[in-house]
Amino acid sequence: MTLEPEQLGRSKADLAQTLRDLRKRAGLTGDRLAKRCAMSQSKISKIETGKVTASLVDVERILRALDAPPELVSEVMALARMANTEWQNKRSSWRRGLEKRQAELATLESESTEMRYFLPSMLTGLLATPEYVRASLTHSPGDKSRTVSRKLERQAILYDSSKSFTFLLTEQAVRWPIVPPSVMTVQIDRLTSLSRLPNIRIGIVLDRGTVPRGPLNTFTIYDDRLATAETFTGRIVFQDARDVAQYREIFDMYAGFAVYGDEARDYLAARAQSLLRDL
Repeated sequence: MTLEPEQLGRSKADLAQTLRDLRKRAGLTGDRLAKRCAMSQSKISKIETGKVTASLVDVERILRALDAPPELVSEVMALARMANTEWQNKRSSWRRGLEKRQAELATLESESTEMRYFLPSMLTGLLATPEYVRASLTHSPGDKSRTVSRKLERQAILYDSSKSFTFLLTEQAVRWPIVPPSVMTVQIDRLTSLSRLPNIRIGIVLDRGTVPRGPLNTFTIYDDRLATAETFTGRIVFQDARDVAQYREIFDMYAGFAVYGDEARDYLAARAQSLLRDL
């Protein structure tokens, strides 16, 4: 089964119906299946009606209880992975209004305690100056002023000491010329200031040595419950624990190649001086 973006919206209902049909085909009641799976009957009911999306672990337990053949297990597990993955089309976000997306992100951030950002090419809005935010929205349609305001409002979350943030930047993210050199020096000064906050860790993966895995895309991890990956045309949201764990492993791998604290600030200061010399 191939994971296509247009399938992701249907997969949750498809998974619920598939599991319901398999149980009935096996001649089991919901209560009997629940006992075999060591789940509550109410959870089985919610999974089969689509009120709760079954995790991959839940689906594995159900399929084992139903004694499903290997080829069916493979098919249903692929469907379960899609059901735990959401495709958010960028054009749809534009139609709804960019400021609504900012409200969704603010809610996600308020509900999370530990957030991790891998930034291989550009800075995220939480770190950005107003000028950098405006430049990053150049190719977005419509009135961008409200979106800029909402992005800047979201930055208040950085000063909530009950939350922790780790931002991993490559050198390219610091060097990408989306704004003029004079503006980028101000942006670098903001990064330096934020790096001194006790709940914020900014690491920079320097262009030295060998890093064994290429930086494919920007991704964010919210606690250990959700991960998002950005593309040019939208974002993929992963909610299955195994997918989130894999992103966490990748993040930790990159984190091991980064410099932090004074060493990161020394790099930022040198980069700012280089930009000033180019003026």
